[in-house]
Amino acid sequence: MSTRFALTDEDVFVIVGSGPGGATLGSVLASAGKKVVMLEAGPWVPNDDFVNDEREAQRLLGWNDRRTTSGTWQLGHDFPGSPANMVKAVGGTTLIWTGLTPRFKAHEFAARSTYGNIPGTSIADWPIGLDDLSPYYSEAERRLGVSHRHGRRPLPANNNYKVLAAGAQRVGYRHFATGPYATNVDPRDGRPGTIQDGFNFQGDRQRSKWSPLVSEIPRALATGNLDLRPNSHAFYIEQGDHGRVTGVAYFDAGGVARFQQARAVAVAGNAIETPRLLLLSTSRQSPRGLGNHAGHVGRHYTRHVSGNVFAQFDQPVNFHRGESMAGIIADESRHDPERPFPGGYYLELIALAPIALARFVQPHAWGRDFAQMMEQYSHTAGLWITGEDMSQPPNRVTLSGRVDQRGLPVPNVNYDDHPADVTMRKDAFEKSRALYAAVGAVSISTAPPTPSGHNLGTARMSEHPDDGVVDKWGRVHGVPNLLVSDGSVFTTSAAANPTLTIVALALRQAAWLLRDAAL
Repeated sequence: MSTRFALTDEDVFVIVGSGPGGATLGSVLASAGKKVVMLEAGPWVPNDDFVNDEREAQRLLGWNDRRTTSGTWQLGHDFPGSPANMVKAVGGTTLIWTGLTPRFKAHEFAARSTYGNIPGTSIADWPIGLDDLSPYYSEAERRLGVSHRHGRRPLPANNNYKVLAAGAQRVGYRHFATGPYATNVDPRDGRPGTIQDGFNFQGDRQRSKWSPLVSEIPRALATGNLDLRPNSHAFYIEQGDHGRVTGVAYFDAGGVARFQQARAVAVAGNAIETPRLLLLSTSRQSPRGLGNHAGHVGRHYTRHVSGNVFAQFDQPVNFHRGESMAGIIADESRHDPERPFPGGYYLELIALAPIALARFVQPHAWGRDFAQMMEQYSHTAGLWITGEDMSQPPNRVTLSGRVDQRGLPVPNVNYDDHPADVTMRKDAFEKSRALYAAVGAVSISTAPPTPSGHNLGTARMSEHPDDGVVDKWGRVHGVPNLLVSDGSVFTTSAAANPTLTIVALALRQAAWLLRDAAL
């Protein structure tokens, strides 16, 4: 599968995680002739092995390791062992992502300056702005093959979108479309065009949707400079007496502990596993964990303000046909000081397979109303809310007193909704109800937040070392050769789906490493 570099090779870049951030960074470095060792905790699962069955797909791809939760959030009560929907396999959570790729807006990089002091929050300005990231957004969109961008045509509209668009038009929205969406409309980059095969939450067998599994990783492997090691669970990053990290300890596929020496280390394990690894990596120089001198590792955990809205109609919609989230309304993704909450939100198309709908429409529900909703599956349309979540210091990932199958402390995710989040969700539910009522919905129901891959902020960027974990390049404050390359670095969540920004940040980080960094 890949080149093998020696465990004692001190000249390799070690990347922990093969999701959008880690794989993008690894691909750029390998293409530039750098030696890269990529440690992925899960297996290599070929696209041909994906199955269109929610339960089997979760067993095959899901991050099913133990988690614990605390706090008042309903999601933690409904799904205490799986508050995040993540993948444990080569390619990371993009194997089951939906593909929507909006950019951040300028004000979202300057939340503290724009929104002011919001009691109970820890919102801050990013140390970078939209101008810093714009060229990398463009490069990311080209790499991902995003529709509606750089001359690429839109995805076709399915019935679910036509309902959404008709409602949007009737209530006065102006900014709605089937993308930007990271699925090929036409064949490109060795991947086919979409066949509109419905749900990709179980993985895209056709390879039309972008993921590192079908793009960045094969490209990096072809250089001969990537040593990809699936089933390799990192559990400790060693820091030498001089402050630099020297390598990564991991359990290999046989459960044997190994140590890979490194020139530099990039952690890209997602916003739950990344702080877990940093907190596990204690030393004389970093007794509270790497990057945690100011106590910010794991803190400021954000998701997105979310929720689901489903509407039933007297005619079939068949929302399971076509790309599952190829639709977005952007009119509410603005900051309006007249609204009783800061920031904004998107209304995005969603379609769930029957088992997922039964699981998420109202967790633990039963009885006549629930049965009637399931009976109306073919007549259902749906949307998902994603809005800017207010970061709060107590919302955090910590090490639990419980251990996993390897004897390592499991991550505990603590989360409470901020009052502004609750107000935003209420507003979004009201606007969504009005949208579906405008096109004659027979019934409309709202559902609480569900596990998602939008987990952010636990190693946030900051200008000053006392205010966060990494600098504007994603380098850990005070550790010159340790990087973070995933959504953990988000200073604030913004309203946009995070994958495009993760890739853009990784491209910017890679360019800096190759141009200026003296590692």
